[in-house]
Amino acid sequence: MNHWLIAPILIPLIGGFLQVFMGYAPLNLRRTLGLATTAMLVVTTFFLLMMADDGNYRAYAFGNWAPPFGIVMVLDRLAALMLFVTAVLALFAHLYSIGRTDVSSRQFHALFLFQLLGLNIAFLTGDLFNLFVAFEVLLIASYGLLLHGEGTRRTVPGLHYVVLNLVGSALFLISVGMIYSVTGTLNMADLAVTVRQLPAEDLPLVEAGGMILLVVFALKAALLPLTFWLPAAYATATAPVAALFAVMTKVGVYAIIRVYTLIFGENAGALSNLGMDWVFPLALLTMVMGMIGMIGSGGVRTLIAWQVVVSVGTILAAFALMNEAGLSSALFYLIHTTWVAGGLFLVADMIAGQRGSVEDRIVTAPRMRNRTFISVMFMLGAVAAAGLPPLSGFFAKVLIMKSAVPGVEMAALWTVILLSGFISLLAFSRAGSIVFWRNVEGHIEQPERLIFPHTVGAGALIALSVAIVVAAGPVSDYTDATAKQLRDTSAYTSILEMTMVGEE
Repeated sequence: MNHWLIAPILIPLIGGFLQVFMGYAPLNLRRTLGLATTAMLVVTTFFLLMMADDGNYRAYAFGNWAPPFGIVMVLDRLAALMLFVTAVLALFAHLYSIGRTDVSSRQFHALFLFQLLGLNIAFLTGDLFNLFVAFEVLLIASYGLLLHGEGTRRTVPGLHYVVLNLVGSALFLISVGMIYSVTGTLNMADLAVTVRQLPAEDLPLVEAGGMILLVVFALKAALLPLTFWLPAAYATATAPVAALFAVMTKVGVYAIIRVYTLIFGENAGALSNLGMDWVFPLALLTMVMGMIGMIGSGGVRTLIAWQVVVSVGTILAAFALMNEAGLSSALFYLIHTTWVAGGLFLVADMIAGQRGSVEDRIVTAPRMRNRTFISVMFMLGAVAAAGLPPLSGFFAKVLIMKSAVPGVEMAALWTVILLSGFISLLAFSRAGSIVFWRNVEGHIEQPERLIFPHTVGAGALIALSVAIVVAAGPVSDYTDATAKQLRDTSAYTSILEMTMVGEE
């Protein structure tokens, strides 16, 4: 077994526990430890990304306990990609928290690292029950992070977030219980083999469990009609938390991609492509709902939160095409939108800090101290999010549209994607013109100054939209290879089974 596979779990786990016991240590020491931990995650996950690029599966069985009883972590191209995307986002969001968000609570850095712990377990686990455990770890940390900071405006959205996710957790347990009662296993590799061999009388219970599981993942991803908790929760969270939460919906997307290509994919016999007839129209409707929300947004952060909803619909619509090109383009778009949305949340916080009591509301106000720098950052992020050339969003949307096979689905997908780009352009243009250019006389008393961690944290995430374009060839090659690997479920099961019995 390769012990590097558990490094993305051990690093935030150890770092988080150290932060807990260092609650009364000097703030600079806690900041240094927190940033060092996330920086180590970036280096480690990049190493795993390069390792996974050879196309081999790698498994780590804790204590050498073989499934279905053991805890198994599996590394493939998809898991490595999600780990790296999350680590990069976390590093710059964590950097941005210095001097602002981390001042108001001694436990911010601990909660931030425990959130990363849950995310990394979710991406690496090869077992449905351990995926549930990962969800609970990251959700418990997210409850604290979402309510972190001063003020009561986070209370109601935070309560909605907590209640809905508790309901989702209960449904998750019910669904895995239904599946386990028939199959006797929750290991994903075992399930991929077992499901296709089920007798006809056992199919309805597993099908019901699989559909409930899809509902749970759709809730995590904020797929319509389980969407409306997201805008208020993300818009009221502190900036680094909202930026990190840009990947939270992608956990639900990841779970759908993993489970419904491996367990309920094309080779699942009578349960092949379970629920996919629902995902495509709901994804398109999610995009439409996101567009309506963007047009009606009264604040910049709310606007970006609705853009996250649009991005979820875009990714799942491409995935629901059920072809290799669609899956590859969905993953390309996922990389782009995660980093750009995170950067835009940080830019929105800069706007709010320099506009006094007006904050990020899309209304006229006195001119900001650093209007030029912030407006350029906002423009680049908006161009990338709307999908205009020459930034990464344009290439991602072109790949998605090219992946559609001529027919009704292609017409619907092209229409909604092009319309979403146009609506996003209108919404961002309206917000930018009012916030940056329609100024009134007067001045803001004591506007927040931009400091180095803030400019680097936000600037780096926005600049990644340019970096993706520069590296579009290698990135596209990697997502193509990832899509091909995901659709070859026999490779997952055979290689993992060899590892289980120690033959690796």
